[in-house]
Amino acid sequence: MNLYAFIEAEEEEQRNVSTSCELFEVSRSAYYVFAAHTPSLREVSDGELAKRIEEIHQDSRRTYGAPRVHAELADQGIACGRKRVARIMRTNGLVGVSPRRYKTTTIADPAADPIVDLVKRAFGPDTIELDTLYCGDITYIRTWEGWLYLATVIDVGSRRVVAGPWRITCGPSSSATPSAWPSSTAGLALG
Repeated sequence: MNLYAFIEAEEEEQRNVSTSCELFEVSRSAYYVFAAHTPSLREVSDGELAKRIEEIHQDSRRTYGAPRVHAELADQGIACGRKRVARIMRTNGLVGVSPRRYKTTTIADPAADPIVDLVKRAFGPDTIELDTLYCGDITYIRTWEGWLYLATVIDVGSRRVVAGPWRITCGPSSSATPSAWPSSTAGLALG
């Protein structure tokens, strides 16, 4: 935090500078060096570039980050580095829109027992007898009316859908029970 700005405000109010410097534990000579400071060429150039970056950022509806702002400046013939653009944007609090991050929906229970491998990791066409090994899957899709859940049973050997898909409705107007489970699972050797 810059304490000199507070001391400068006190000086503008015709208050004692030496008392303010003692309060903030700053030497008076350091404050007067700050007060007499003239901006360097880089600071002036950064100020002008910051205005241009702000315009480009506003024109993009606040979506452009440093790489796109840098590309836009290059298209306009303004030569500067991408890291300089990033520094100026960071200093002025300009942030682009980032793509949404992947959200994990399944969290494994670390305390759960490991699943028994009934297949013995034999997934080749010669190792699996057809129509004896099945697996199930539930897929969910977001719709305007809520989430749509679909359950299927798949033959592992041929990768064909053996049964399903069945629609499982869950939402404000329905209960969390399946709407169309098969009447019988005769003929399915699950497991």
